[in-house]
Amino acid sequence: MRIARFTKDDKTPQYAFVQKDEQDGKDYLVVLSGYPFGAQPVEPTGERFPLDTDGLRLLAPVIPSKIYGLAKNYEAHAQFMHEAGHSDIAHAPEDMVIFSKPSTSVIGPDDPIVIPPFSHDMNFEPEVAVIMGRIAKNVPVEKAMDYVLGFTCVNDVTLRDLQGADPMWTRAKGFDTACPLGPWIQTDLDWKDAKISFTLNGKDVPEASGTTAKLIHGIPEQIAAISSFSTLLPGDVIMTGTPNASGSLKPGDEPIVHVEGIGSLRNVVVQG
Repeated sequence: MRIARFTKDDKTPQYAFVQKDEQDGKDYLVVLSGYPFGAQPVEPTGERFPLDTDGLRLLAPVIPSKIYGLAKNYEAHAQFMHEAGHSDIAHAPEDMVIFSKPSTSVIGPDDPIVIPPFSHDMNFEPEVAVIMGRIAKNVPVEKAMDYVLGFTCVNDVTLRDLQGADPMWTRAKGFDTACPLGPWIQTDLDWKDAKISFTLNGKDVPEASGTTAKLIHGIPEQIAAISSFSTLLPGDVIMTGTPNASGSLKPGDEPIVHVEGIGSLRNVVVQG
């Protein structure tokens, strides 16, 4: 099941199921009566819009209270960072390296990623993001996936030139527009082996691709570790790690994160 957040004619954001019509093969938004993260069940309102309806805009599927990410959670990315001169460590660390982004960094599909004027090296990092569906605190690994609503694509945009000078990565990963999410939440995903790929300006970037099968710390372990120190709320996001190499983004670029089983997250890059 796919769950989207959208606006039509710039009115109040709404949620919808994304369903394919078997007759015409098109995707439609089946509008829901409420908020899928609330205590009350949601129901279809009877309204239905094709995805290409004039005035319809997909938004980030959630505005989380917080976003956590894992750094160097793939061996290939840890080696890339070392070889590129961004890290003194040649291999992935044994313990989880957890960082956070603020909710104000979130943008949705087709929204502009804005390069701050104080940075000259902004990088893409395509990843699978976990969307929490229930309050989670001190969750054991074996029950962690019971607290997940679904998954979406994320681009963990990073100001690489500031990352080394900012040990907490607050500016490097937390600036406005640093967390594109979308295009929707997919509740049914082979999260143990989700294929990640990336295109830039219409060209495949194979060195940025990978699969969650190669995560060092798996998704249940991530949820358990983070919930041990921070209460995760419905709609909160965990960025699971980028699988391989990253690269620079320039004004005018069109980065697209692809996750097999979810879809594609497209943005554009502009100079701030």
